[in-house]
Order: sequence, then C-alpha cells, then structure tokens
Amino acid sequence: MKQIRFHPAILTIFIALIFLGSFFASTSPVVLALQLTATPAADAGMYITVITDEPQINVRMGPSSSIYPIVGTLPTGSTAPALGRSPGGDWIQIEYPGAPNNKGWVYSPLVQVSAGTLRIVEPPPTPVPPATSTIDPTLAAQFNIVPTNTRLPTFTPPPSLTVPSYTEVSDSNSWSSVPLAMVIVALMVLGCIGFLLSIFFRR
Repeated sequence: MKQIRFHPAILTIFIALIFLGSFFASTSPVVLALQLTATPAADAGMYITVITDEPQINVRMGPSSSIYPIVGTLPTGSTAPALGRSPGGDWIQIEYPGAPNNKGWVYSPLVQVSAGTLRIVEPPPTPVPPATSTIDPTLAAQFNIVPTNTRLPTFTPPPSLTVPSYTEVSDSNSWSSVPLAMVIVALMVLGCIGFLLSIFFRR
C-alpha cells in the first residue's frame, strides 16, 4: 500500500489558512460592535438655558417666527434638552412635551447651548393655512365709501327761548263775562216772540 506524504510547504500553507480563517471569524463581531458604538449622537446630554431679559420666550412648531405657530413658552432661566439645530444655526430644536412629536424650536440668540456639537435637523413641513372665504368684488365695491373733502358742519347752539307772560284783565262790562247759556236762552225767547208776532199779524 502506497503512503501519502504531504509536502512541508503545502502543510504550512494549509495550517496558515486555517489560522487566518479562525482569526477573522473571531474578530469580525468585534469590528461590527465598534462600528455601532464609535459614532454616538453628537447632541447626547446637551441642553439649552434661556438667558433673555424678557420673562419668557416662545417655543414654535418650526424654525421661523413668521411661518410656524407658537406651541408654548419657556420662562427665563429654565432649561430643556437640545435635540439639534436648523441648517442656518439660527434656531435650536428642543424637547418640549405637549408640542407635536414633543419637539419645539427656540430662537438661538435667546438661549445658551451647553458644550458640544448639535446635529442639523431639517425643519418640519409648514402648516397648511386655513382656507379663506373669497368675497365677490362687485358686491364689495358697493360698500366702499369714498371720503369727501367737505368740512363737516359745526354745531351751533340755538338761542335761548323767552316765554311771554300774560296778565289776566277782568272786564265786568265785556261780553266774555256773560254766560253762554244765558245768551242762548235769550235768543230762543226772542225767536219765540218773533214767531208769535208773525202769526198774529197774518190774521
């Protein structure tokens, strides 16, 4: 029976390959673990402190005072965890419970950021403004009042009124003192007398 003999160089290469394979197999998980823990978050443990002279500052939904609404306030001297900054660096994103996604934005000149580097955070989408009702221009033109240049009349108080006074003059000889009933009775008597006389003279 023929014996199989290994060449020393081939045997050395074979042993070296086995050793290298076991080495890479044992060190590959360590390399992956180092890659996962070698880049921690740059803003871990960072916070902001309100340093303005005003009693409080506004916390907005996004990094703009003209686009995003106010979601809360922070009093002067208070702190909050810092989560990131805007691309321009003018606004700081903080953790703010009660806001959308529990995140808000503050103006960076009004706060002091602790030591460290904040990551850049893209601003949230702008809120959709409510639909505004349109007005018919023809109808609106009817209510447009063009001011005139004429001077308004000034108020002139009316003259004071004088009430005339009358004095009663009693005249015993005037007809006004005779009762009206007596005049009527006298006229009736004269009429009856005249009627009787006319009948008498007709005979």
